[in-house]
Amino acid sequence: MIQTPEPASGTTASRVSDTAASRVSDTAASRESAADSEFRAEVRDWLTENLNGKFSHLRGLGGPGREHEAFEERLEWDRALAAAGLTCLGWPEEWGGRDATLRQQVIFHEEYAKADAPSRVSHLGEELLGPTVLAFGTEEQKQRFLPGIRNVTELWCQGYSEPGAGSDLAAVSTSAYLDGDEWSISGQKVWTSLAHLSDWCFVVARTEKGSSRHHGLSYLLVPMKQPGVEVRPIIQLTGTAEFNEVYFDNARTAADLVVGAPGDGWKVAMGTLTFERGISTVGQQIRYARELADLEAVATRNGALENAVIADRFDQAWVGLRVLRAHVLRTLESGHEGASVDARTAAGQASVTKLLWANWHRDLGELAMDVLGAPGLIADAAGDDLNAWQRMFLFTRADTIYGGSNEIQRNIISERVLGLPREARP
Repeated sequence: MIQTPEPASGTTASRVSDTAASRVSDTAASRESAADSEFRAEVRDWLTENLNGKFSHLRGLGGPGREHEAFEERLEWDRALAAAGLTCLGWPEEWGGRDATLRQQVIFHEEYAKADAPSRVSHLGEELLGPTVLAFGTEEQKQRFLPGIRNVTELWCQGYSEPGAGSDLAAVSTSAYLDGDEWSISGQKVWTSLAHLSDWCFVVARTEKGSSRHHGLSYLLVPMKQPGVEVRPIIQLTGTAEFNEVYFDNARTAADLVVGAPGDGWKVAMGTLTFERGISTVGQQIRYARELADLEAVATRNGALENAVIADRFDQAWVGLRVLRAHVLRTLESGHEGASVDARTAAGQASVTKLLWANWHRDLGELAMDVLGAPGLIADAAGDDLNAWQRMFLFTRADTIYGGSNEIQRNIISERVLGLPREARP
């Protein structure tokens, strides 16, 4: 059984406090093996040393809606992590990882979030594409791409969503065909995070002419820096632009840069989505606990917490965080240590995880606006910039859309897990 920390006590008088959030893994640490305790100490000591040195100004920077913050410095931070052997922990040693156990990977994400370390710029490569190549890729693909991901010398973006196929990945129309020893790719992707900063994109494209839905798709690895690729930033409600439109116009990639067999793209893409909702969500919960604690401090200072309805919503948020934690731990355990999980169960678990955290975070953004009251409607005087709570409120509107919208997640649960009739489609 994985012993991981709970958020702090959640009564109205004693909810998640900043102190509790900062020592959120101490209870779990007291029950760890010697090897795990040694690993926790290694991670904690490295983070303490480096976040009090040249990288101290990066604490808390980056993340959804804030990817513009100190990007180059965070890239340097990621490379420092790599040099210390703290990237790709769960990968096999032969590919630069540490063969870290599930428990040790959880420990890393706990300590990383607890230290308020900056958001990683290499997440899509390390947490999504790397595990996908390990699971489905050829030896040549592993040799070509895994070192660059592990050392953070090549950055990746995800080419899934399209204007007519947002969360419905099976409806993609971007096409590709073999032209000699290369794939020729044409089409449009949208909401592509960090495409303007990426070296490569993993693209789901239709490679069998006349195919539809889940059939005839392939998972291609496409270089971004070429004449056939155009990236157009999308200005968000926050005024930032980490999402992009990407246009492929006869873009090229080598014939052997298809992960899995041609036509198996749906299976490979679903594997990537499973990796996306994995261990890193443990650290996400600790960050959420800190946000909840910080917001409660604001509500205490301005008197909003004296409102019984506001106080009740804080309690509901604390309970929701506990529910999310319990679900994530149960899901992680079911897929490790020899447990067998069928595809239907895995799809349902991933969809429930997405629904839980996305709705929780959106609701926290709404609670933040109610705590701030009328002043929350006014941007800061200096440059009309948004404060942290305003930015959270605006960006968390997207939490229930990107990575699979609420509607799609509920369809997956109802159709694939519960066996209910399929939703009518045009």
